[in-house]
Amino acid sequence: MTTVKKLWMVIGILVILSPLGFIIPALFGAGGAWGEWSLEEIKKLTGYVPQGMEKLSRLWSSPLQNYAMPGQREGLVHGSLGYIIAALAGVALAAGIAYLLARILGRREERKND
Repeated sequence: MTTVKKLWMVIGILVILSPLGFIIPALFGAGGAWGEWSLEEIKKLTGYVPQGMEKLSRLWSSPLQNYAMPGQREGLVHGSLGYIIAALAGVALAAGIAYLLARILGRREERKND
């Protein structure tokens, strides 16, 4: 098996396991996943919301609010699908950017050698 195939297998396993960041805190009553706090949760934890964070929160909103798919039921198992889809989208975006950069840099290297 090639190294690239092994890499894609590991990435696939990590995508499938990604809902654990959602499920485990909920099972232990630890609140949301680490780093995925709303402005209200940050204010509750720290006593204030940094001004820059508040400004940026109005600029960007998630296409999958709370990782929920349209028409999806609430709950741990149903929320996992949104996490997997978000992970797949992130992997596709990162792989696409890496592929494009490799193509661009490869062309530059070919031109140097000519």
